[in-house]
Amino acid sequence: MKKTILLSALLAIATSGMAQDNHSYGAGDDDFKSLYEEITKLKKHNDMFNVYFNYAASGQISQDANKDWGTRFANKQLRLEIKGNIGDHLFYRLRHRLNKTNEARTQDNFSKATDIMMAGWKFNDKWSVQAGKMCQIWGGFEFDENPMYIYQYSDMVDNMDNFMAGVVVSYKPVPTQEFAVEVSDANNDSFSKVYGAGAASQEENSVRPLTSSRNPLTYIANWNGSFADGMINTRWSWGIQTQARHKYSRMLILGQQLNLDKFQWYVDYMGAWDALDRLGIATSDLGLNGGGHNLYASDVHYNSFITKVNWQFAPHWNLMLKGMYETASVSKLERGKNYRKSFGYMSSVEYYPLKDQDFRVFLAYVGRKYDFSEKSGLKDYNTNRIELGFMYRIKAF
Repeated sequence: MKKTILLSALLAIATSGMAQDNHSYGAGDDDFKSLYEEITKLKKHNDMFNVYFNYAASGQISQDANKDWGTRFANKQLRLEIKGNIGDHLFYRLRHRLNKTNEARTQDNFSKATDIMMAGWKFNDKWSVQAGKMCQIWGGFEFDENPMYIYQYSDMVDNMDNFMAGVVVSYKPVPTQEFAVEVSDANNDSFSKVYGAGAASQEENSVRPLTSSRNPLTYIANWNGSFADGMINTRWSWGIQTQARHKYSRMLILGQQLNLDKFQWYVDYMGAWDALDRLGIATSDLGLNGGGHNLYASDVHYNSFITKVNWQFAPHWNLMLKGMYETASVSKLERGKNYRKSFGYMSSVEYYPLKDQDFRVFLAYVGRKYDFSEKSGLKDYNTNRIELGFMYRIKAF
């Protein structure tokens, strides 16, 4: 039983619906031994200061859209994380990417490298509030998982921009149910920086200039539920984001998880209805933005269906299987209607050699397939990737 519990923790799969990684409403406990404890042989007795390095690297063999194969070594993730609880009420968290630019953005004055810099206050067991730069509280289990553990995101999550400055209020009527609302910036940069000079939207038979909104904000309502002693978990959300004046993006995410001792399985649905193409996938595919023209698709609808299985088939071993099906459609362009279908299929075998460290060695395969309608004029293609590498969430203190 101890090995089962250990492996489940190593996989970073929540044993409770409340144990979120990207936007948890507090600094959660971690049972792994820190390097400080290893060196000093002393057990740390408080949770005020915890330091982590999230690092992942691999050697890769990949095939691109032209069916050409290539090899490389890649540093996939390198993030510094510091978090803690100060007494019974105050908590904080910082997560910073060490391999990304540190230039401050024009809207929130944070750099893109800073994922999270927040402070929170827990009033009691039911109510809490946090403010600063955070991961927006979109639901779903793929979205919420530590980026280090993701071999390949879905198209939607891969193109989302979701680390924003704002405020979150959380309410837990009972320990197993959490409701939260968030108001945050819609972008890190100002309107002119995001869309460029002379930006316009491609309508059905015309081009309409874009103007900035006076309140470029995002509003999200979130529910995280846990049932049957954590066996069934949910992460649902609905939100609206201001893109430009009279242009809004709406998103619905429904995440469900089955969480057993040696088997975890989730199914996510993500849907986006964008009056202005926030994700930018359709705009890029259809070649609207380029050659000095800041033109964006309008009335775009994206769907994503994602499923992932983790199975601890033997002590210190895990098998991961993941599948994705996604669609994109631009309703006001004839060549853009239901123009794209994409498929993702991946698997990995992971080995955990040390019981007291979150360290894993993996062999993974990632395949993608893109199908386009004839009217779009785009060519179908496939990509493939094989990786051999490791992931290490180093608990330094």
